[in-house]
Amino acid sequence: MKPERNARFTEAVPRYTSYPTAPHFHAGVDAGTVRGWLATLPEGEEASLYIHIPYCDRLCWFCACHTKQTRRYEPVSAYLRSLHAEIATVGRLVRDRAGIRAVHFGGGSPTMLMPDDMRSLDAALRAAFDFLPGVEISVEMDPNDMDEARFDALAEMGMTRASLGLQDFDPKVQAAINREQSFEQTKAVVDGARARGVHSVNLDLLYGLPHQTVDSVAATIDQALSLGPDRVALFGYAHVPWFKKHQTMIDEAWLPGPDARYAQMQRAAGMIEAAGYAAIGIDHFAKPDDSLARAAREGRLRRNFQGYTDERCDTLIGLGPSSISQYRQGHAQNSAATADYQRVVESGGLATVRGIAFSDEDRLRGWVIERLMCDFEFSAQDALSRFGHAARVIIAEAAEQAAGDRDRLIEHKGDRFVVSPSGRPLVRTIAARFDSYLSSGLARHSVAV
Repeated sequence: MKPERNARFTEAVPRYTSYPTAPHFHAGVDAGTVRGWLATLPEGEEASLYIHIPYCDRLCWFCACHTKQTRRYEPVSAYLRSLHAEIATVGRLVRDRAGIRAVHFGGGSPTMLMPDDMRSLDAALRAAFDFLPGVEISVEMDPNDMDEARFDALAEMGMTRASLGLQDFDPKVQAAINREQSFEQTKAVVDGARARGVHSVNLDLLYGLPHQTVDSVAATIDQALSLGPDRVALFGYAHVPWFKKHQTMIDEAWLPGPDARYAQMQRAAGMIEAAGYAAIGIDHFAKPDDSLARAAREGRLRRNFQGYTDERCDTLIGLGPSSISQYRQGHAQNSAATADYQRVVESGGLATVRGIAFSDEDRLRGWVIERLMCDFEFSAQDALSRFGHAARVIIAEAAEQAAGDRDRLIEHKGDRFVVSPSGRPLVRTIAARFDSYLSSGLARHSVAV
């Protein structure tokens, strides 16, 4: 790899699941702000919900999610009582204005909940919000949690999409990340979900993990594809021990370098595409008839805090500690401290402690970044039609970037600014050039590839 290309691959940049990104949220957006935003939801709005379960019964050392390990269920039960209170409060503010198009249960490990607690949570959500016909319900599943009773509860909840983390099937890699999970165990969960009518199965895979090699990644890809997933997400491991202290359990000497990470990514992506999957954005793949692949072909692909999506909702409501909501006016985040979150919501309040209101420039730059991350291009004329004269500044920035890019990673082609095939793995660094907040130095980020 060329030294200058190597430098771009190791550049630390955001993942751009939002813009502005979370490090730039501030306390000026609070519960009162969000109440005002909810009060102005257009009648007939379609919204999606994210439900955060911040507990796991084991802690995977690679994980950067907001979660904590517990071997006792009492803290989980106490948390669920608080979550029910938040659901009731937010539901009263939303129900008459918006219908719910999609629900995503994440964590942590949503599947560590007891079956009856799953049913109660579903009942509380349906009582508080107006679920639209055909609502999509996706659940992040830990195969180590699953049993027949949990499968049955999820089926009763109407789960339509199951998302399973695989990471890697190599025992040496699994030991290094504290995530033991056999192929047979994973296959049983995929089969169990499908037997209960789940129409879409997503598998999450990682490269760049400790002790991974190109061959070990390829072996895992082979096994994963044998399960016939509808979608595959291929992420680069983000080593951020300054953010998640448990990642210090991973010896950095075990991690592959930039060239090895790139080789692993290329081999894995090539195998997935060769199996007939369409590449979606920077890290997703889907069967050609999957709704995500159709959205990408039709220019409808979106990017939010859960990654790539085909949802058309402009409103995403996050419930639970650390959850982030997206409204037309801006982003809002709940308190990450579970005890603080519980105290506020149990008294009938909203748990928002920070966020950011969009400026007109934020909307323009956010649109450009999202289109680059989703479509690998944007149209100057489209930008002008949407944002008027203000778009001329960012069009000039794009033209300057294209003219000065010796590697031709982004090119100016008539009306369009297009990321070249060789530039697609580096689209995060290209998008970062349009990020007016990045130079503030308020955050550290993971490497680009």
